[in-house]
Amino acid sequence: MDVHGPLSDEGVVRLLTHTGERVEHPAYSRYADELDDATLRLMWREMVIVRAFDREATSLQRQGELGLWVPSLGQEAAQVGSGHALHPGDWVFPSYREHAVAYLRGVDLANLLRIFRGLEHGAWVPDEHNFHLYTLVIGSHTLHATGYAMAMDRDGLVASGDPSRDAGVVCYFGDGATSQGDTNEALIFASVNNAPVVFFCQNNQWAISEPATRQSKVPFAQRADGVGMPNVRVDGNDVIGSYAVTREAMDRARSGGGPSFIEAFTYRMGAHTTSDDPTRYRSKAEEESWAERDPIARLETYLERRGALSADYRAETTEIARTLAADVRVRTKAAGKPPTHEMFDHVFAEPHATVDADRAWFERYERSFLESEGRH
Repeated sequence: MDVHGPLSDEGVVRLLTHTGERVEHPAYSRYADELDDATLRLMWREMVIVRAFDREATSLQRQGELGLWVPSLGQEAAQVGSGHALHPGDWVFPSYREHAVAYLRGVDLANLLRIFRGLEHGAWVPDEHNFHLYTLVIGSHTLHATGYAMAMDRDGLVASGDPSRDAGVVCYFGDGATSQGDTNEALIFASVNNAPVVFFCQNNQWAISEPATRQSKVPFAQRADGVGMPNVRVDGNDVIGSYAVTREAMDRARSGGGPSFIEAFTYRMGAHTTSDDPTRYRSKAEEESWAERDPIARLETYLERRGALSADYRAETTEIARTLAADVRVRTKAAGKPPTHEMFDHVFAEPHATVDADRAWFERYERSFLESEGRH
């Protein structure tokens, strides 16, 4: 591809080429060496499963079962690789496209769809998975993640010397979020407070229809230079490289070394959302070029060359993915509308006078319809 500026992949960390060749890197190969064939097979399986789920969710939206869906097609390696670098005590602050990270953290994938079906604002309990609710307001969660990381530090959960206790935060967002003021404020707060947070930017080349070249004249990772924050660019379609750079950054965060910025150079192979038509703003040649860099095919080729991907494992993975997609489809279609008063239940953790007053008004409002029907 003929790409320039922030679209160029010059200087990115890459441990697995798009043709499935394992290459070395002086700073990160040692982390890649931690991944045996069994782990790499699991990574491949997880990417396949999440892609099957993603396609099922897209199909459900096309059938009118979801109001909207945000595909993650093409970004599976950045998410699975980085997700494997996390410890159970680490906290994840996602945007709205981190379906693979949600899966790795144990979130029921069917629950993700409840938000897009309009049934709930938050469809899982964050504390059960150390995985925050999806954030639909672009970039706002970068500040939430920074604040949470600062609190973890003050609570003695960082650099204690106890690996079972020390933890950090990772915050996922897209290239478009780097143009938001909240994200820039978060970088400043995190830097000056030495917060244990890793900012993981999935640069998928397009903020809806706005190309990366219209968002920045330099690679997005260089935003961190302005606040004195370590940063790295990685091939986001390389699951091994994504693991390695995140492993190093999270180790630094947990040990008290402060924040980092990772730019995962990847590509949104599908639409921004199901309300988007990418053919209006990007070429077929561009899409075909990136299709050759498919993250799943890349790891699959590597495993095949090593004789580490059997036909039985493939078949088993296909069946797991099919079963999960079918379960998601059935449960989503069967999901009924919850009682409307539940909208007041989880606004605040503790009772709140204004919310209580709003709930009381709404209950009177609903009763007024019943009373009106009774009079007639």
